[in-house]
Amino acid sequence: MTQDQARPGRRARVLAVTVAVLALPLAAARAQNSDPDSARIITSDIPRFWNAWDRMQTAATRDDSLRALFEEYYLGASPGLVGFIRLRVSSVYQLLDAIEQHPGYYSSIRPSTLRVAEFEPQIRRAFRALDSLYPDAVFPDTYVLIGRLSSGGTLTRHELLIGAEMYGLTPDAPQDELSGWLGSVLKPVDAIPHIVAHELIHYQQRYPDAEPPTLLAQSIREGSADFLAEMISGRHINAHVHQWANPRAGELWQEFLERKHDTSLSGWLYGGNDETGRPADLGYWMGYRIAAAYYRRAADTRQAIAEILNISDFDAFLDQSGVATELDAAGPESP
Repeated sequence: MTQDQARPGRRARVLAVTVAVLALPLAAARAQNSDPDSARIITSDIPRFWNAWDRMQTAATRDDSLRALFEEYYLGASPGLVGFIRLRVSSVYQLLDAIEQHPGYYSSIRPSTLRVAEFEPQIRRAFRALDSLYPDAVFPDTYVLIGRLSSGGTLTRHELLIGAEMYGLTPDAPQDELSGWLGSVLKPVDAIPHIVAHELIHYQQRYPDAEPPTLLAQSIREGSADFLAEMISGRHINAHVHQWANPRAGELWQEFLERKHDTSLSGWLYGGNDETGRPADLGYWMGYRIAAAYYRRAADTRQAIAEILNISDFDAFLDQSGVATELDAAGPESP
């Protein structure tokens, strides 16, 4: 049998085992953990990815590369990686596609991603800061993994999941491999504590589960996570969006008011490579401005944090924030 004849059977076996991995149960729910020092920060999938990478460098065929990724990375997946594969990576074929489209970039991030564990003390400080500000905080385990350049972070009911490849940027990264969107969102590894803090805030949010959400609801969801993440970690993850949006605050506010109840998020959230001429995630900026305004007006700022995390009526929250007073008066060069 020739290699070409064998390939369909080999591919079927890889797909079958991929399905088996994705069918594994997600991590069993741990008891709600209110101790910021007992939440685990798990990076064990990262060196296994680089084991796969090393095998791929000597692979004779694409099928050999697929097998290396599958055997070294997928088969030994941690519970967090199983969840990340389901939510953000999908099949080993799609992961390999991303690697083949950005080989120089993936190669350049190896030293940075292998440093992720060094940031545990900063992550832990952010956890403790939230604990001091919000007594009802809970602290899930955090898994830092390597994905396909599609997501910096997400969460399940039981854990935070962080895509380390989105936080591996160095001066050596080949710019010709990075699209406009990737070029704007990729960050150095020292941003890891801030994306963890952002996802940790998402884990605390108790909001109505309307599907699909309105632009207002989703902007507050994302922007308040940035606002509170900055409070507990010292920075948020969207400085480039704020830099673009602040001088245009007044006109963006008027546009947002017209669309705040839309369920289409285009032009404001998650635009990725489809956005041109403006950042893809302006909703983060708008939600940040709303949450920050609400916090500044509060007589009891600790209570304000609890209220930001437990919104039942987004329109009422917007009205109570007082952000309209700021943005109605914002000129084209408003800071």
